[in-house]
Amino acid sequence: MQKLAKLITNKPFVYSLWFGLSLFLVIKGVLTHQGFNNYTIFKYNFLNTIHQHNLYAYQPEHYYDLNHYGPVFSIIMAPFAILPDSIGVILWVLFNAFILFKAIQLLPLKKDQYVIVLLLCAHELMTASANVQSNPMIAALIILGFNFIKREQDFWAALMIALGAFIKLYGIVGLAFFFFSTNKPKFVLSFIFWSAVLFVLPMAISSPSFIIQTYHDWYTDLVIKNSDNQQSYMQEICVTGFIRRAFHYQDLKNMYVIGPALVLFGLSYLRVKAYKVLEYQRLILSSVLIFAVIFSSSAESSTYIIAFVGVAVWFMNLNRPVTGFEIFLLVLALLITSLSPSDLFPSFIRTQYIVPYKLKSIPCFLIWIKIIYETLTRDFVNEK
Repeated sequence: MQKLAKLITNKPFVYSLWFGLSLFLVIKGVLTHQGFNNYTIFKYNFLNTIHQHNLYAYQPEHYYDLNHYGPVFSIIMAPFAILPDSIGVILWVLFNAFILFKAIQLLPLKKDQYVIVLLLCAHELMTASANVQSNPMIAALIILGFNFIKREQDFWAALMIALGAFIKLYGIVGLAFFFFSTNKPKFVLSFIFWSAVLFVLPMAISSPSFIIQTYHDWYTDLVIKNSDNQQSYMQEICVTGFIRRAFHYQDLKNMYVIGPALVLFGLSYLRVKAYKVLEYQRLILSSVLIFAVIFSSSAESSTYIIAFVGVAVWFMNLNRPVTGFEIFLLVLALLITSLSPSDLFPSFIRTQYIVPYKLKSIPCFLIWIKIIYETLTRDFVNEK
């Protein structure tokens, strides 16, 4: 047991897993000439912006599927898009892994607990990296918003939250950390400032009229995508998707699930005296990261790197010793949420049950309910 404990907290070992698994997959894809459709979509977000082509139109000559990212994403992709694809895609995957690594490393956890968070999330990161997705970056922006607020750097916290929202909307959930700010007027003004900057920034490589039209197009695209997700086999991996399929309730409206979830989430904020307690704040961070995914109709397998960081932070935030039930919840999440998309999991169970019934969302949902219970009942004020 002592050797195992040393191994899971061994930084070179964990860092190697964190970066190595993702790097291995993307290099393998480059060497075998595997197509990186998502990366091509991201690249053309930049190219279409500078050439003023509709960002949300079909371009089957370049890629299948559609772009669903805001125009500010073109600025993020610029340094990668100008490189040869084989180099750009590798650097893109490493960039996503690194920024999430730094966000987790900066979390206000006990000494070296962040290493265990990295270890718990390494496989989920690999899933996101296999699809060269941006979700690790989105998770990082949410966490960095929290970290900067904790450091009383509201100006930069507002940038992280606004940037996440302008890229993929998920980042807007970072506003939940507003109550932890010690200078709320500064935070509000900073958020307004950065929102204005990010709104106009893509105009520097395009034109004002095109970018304004693009925001209109983006809204239309997201409305259509939300509707299409209800019929998607690989998306809507969320609580609503589970209910639709498990109970054959295809007409279920999203708000019938999201509404009660928002009420439950809001109840956590009744503990006003706990706002300054670190353990409570970390619970809210975990809740936000999980909530953003398990109640999103756009959630797909690779999105769960966002939620799984929330799971890992929740586990490290528990009172010690942890209970058998809490260990059960973590193991269930590791098996069903993290490992189920991989070859380590029985393919029959994955294809017959996990994927069609959106079961990947359920362990995270159970943990989220446990988090809500903790925020309402845990004695934060008297904890040492």
